[in-house]
Amino acid sequence: MIDLKGKVAVVFGLANKRSIAWGIAQKLSEAGATLAICYQNERLQRDAESLAAELPSARTFQCDVSVDEQIDTLFATLKETYGTLHTIVHAVAFAPSDAIKNDFLLTTRDDFRIAHDVSVYSLIAVSRAAVPLMTEGGSILTLTYYGSTKVFPNYNVMGVAKAGLEATVRYLAASLGSKNIRVNAISAGPIKTLAARGIGDFSKILDAVTDRAPLHRNVDQLEVGGAALFLSSDLASGITGEITYVDCGYNITGL
Repeated sequence: MIDLKGKVAVVFGLANKRSIAWGIAQKLSEAGATLAICYQNERLQRDAESLAAELPSARTFQCDVSVDEQIDTLFATLKETYGTLHTIVHAVAFAPSDAIKNDFLLTTRDDFRIAHDVSVYSLIAVSRAAVPLMTEGGSILTLTYYGSTKVFPNYNVMGVAKAGLEATVRYLAASLGSKNIRVNAISAGPIKTLAARGIGDFSKILDAVTDRAPLHRNVDQLEVGGAALFLSSDLASGITGEITYVDCGYNITGL
């Protein structure tokens, strides 16, 4: 059994009980980690606080990762509260709705910028703020999707952003390896999250996975959480810069 007692994990991107971030937070907490759960804005505060109350020693903090000043304020508070951090979970992604539903050719410059700022650059910004507090080494995790390498209908600019995110994981892994900080991504199969509601015909993607994946089903948040727990633990001490698929094997299939 993985034991994370005495470890502090910061989880970004909790929106509600359907969030992948929630599944990860549950698994880290079960292993004994102390949780700092971060939500974006006041609209999401109630759900975040309600869920955090279910986890021993969990506390909530507000932080919009697209605002550098909020990141700085958050990590100053985390330093004062915890001192040392061991795990960072970046479960954050966003693109304007028009950039998702419209033809990819119609992607505007501003929508492209926003998608990459929130979904990709924020991982760099959060990592830079976290590193001074990760004095004992540790793990930085983010979430990606198979749309980074294959075209999915109605995913559009998010697929391009996820490709950038995966490249960012590799470059951060190279940058932080000397500090014994590992950087990895989990490519989760489709899950009915708040963000997934913005993807047109999402149910068709779920059905395709059920039909074609070797396990003939979709994953759930806790299965992604289990992979995150492993990657956050010393059992994964030799793994960095990798994309780990948790998608019931869908990514290996052709026809």
